[in-house]
Amino acid sequence: MQAQFNQFRDIIKNAKRFVLTTHVNPDGDGLGCEIALAEYLTSQGKHTHILNHSATPYYYRFLDPRGDIQQFSPVQHTPMIEQAEAIVVLDTNSPDRLASLKEHVLKSPATKVCIDHHLDKIEFADLYILDEPSAATGEILYRLLVHLQGDKFTKTTATALYTAIMTDTGSFRFPKTDPDIHRQAAQLIECGADPVSIFQQVYEQGSAGRIALLGKTLSTLVLSHEGKFASLYITKAMFNETQTTGVDADNIVNYTLAISGVQIGVLLSELEDGVKINFRSKGDIAVNKLAKEFGGNGHKNAAGARVVNGNLQQLLQQVTEQSSSYLI
Repeated sequence: MQAQFNQFRDIIKNAKRFVLTTHVNPDGDGLGCEIALAEYLTSQGKHTHILNHSATPYYYRFLDPRGDIQQFSPVQHTPMIEQAEAIVVLDTNSPDRLASLKEHVLKSPATKVCIDHHLDKIEFADLYILDEPSAATGEILYRLLVHLQGDKFTKTTATALYTAIMTDTGSFRFPKTDPDIHRQAAQLIECGADPVSIFQQVYEQGSAGRIALLGKTLSTLVLSHEGKFASLYITKAMFNETQTTGVDADNIVNYTLAISGVQIGVLLSELEDGVKINFRSKGDIAVNKLAKEFGGNGHKNAAGARVVNGNLQQLLQQVTEQSSSYLI
């Protein structure tokens, strides 16, 4: 990707005003990349704004103590996009996942850059820095920043990149975790990232309600297809009873793969505007293809979909039935 890295260097040289954004319901990879890239651009004297459709989940706010990440307001922030000379979309290659920012980004005359590691890009950018084999967009951005400035990072950048990599590798246990990822993590720790503190911030800041939600959700567990498929669900009533939101359901789906023999696990969450479906799989099972059947996408082993106005129980039955053709 050296040619793309050099093209991005030229964009930085020629542009002064940047807008960074990531996908709806941002995760540690998208948010960490935004903070790390903004830190670098600011150090180069660039005017940089981070605008996201969704609010930052409470367990990632430690990445942004100054409050640089702003939730997009058309009235307040449209001028920032209109004045931008470059827009960088991080951790998604689909404009649809920008939600309320989509229209503004697409019609902007600014140079558009997409930095991502997901499958099936949709054409919208002037420059793509894509590497699907990478475990995280943070891994790509690490290499890009090393190319631009060397491997000495500020503590803020090191923390952001470590968070991006840690979360998208499932704390270094998902497929694609390789020696290079661990070497990057080691360098980031040397530059000030604190792995103990970061893990605690991300995974050990939940409320008692979140634990109650986990208990209620696990009680919905059903195994199908001779124990190869596991499903969980959360109703709006369950969220209300535990005083939680969809944010508190993050990572619950991973419990399905802890069951011996399970090849595919799903979690369906009933939200105000529809049903969110999280898909997980093991080995060579491309669960992103199953997600596509419900209008979603993602990684080979981790994907998602959102069905507007969908019925939770009907969707659960459909997902269960359609999963059979992907099982081994």
